[in-house]
Amino acid sequence: MKRKTYPLRISPEILEAMQRWANDDLRSINTQIEYVLRESLIKAGRFKSQEVKSGAVTTQEADQD
Repeated sequence: MKRKTYPLRISPEILEAMQRWANDDLRSINTQIEYVLRESLIKAGRFKSQEVKSGAVTTQEADQD
């Protein structure tokens, strides 16, 4: 999958917390941010993909949570 570049303005406190979390999960900060955004979109029922690669969650399953 091709990734788009997007400049992100973020508070230093949030960035530091995300970096710690990424380190704990052995992820890069970019991957961690994408992971958190994807999980939030799934939980809110806003992710329209047929299947989510992280755990193979379908949008129908995500809507049931």
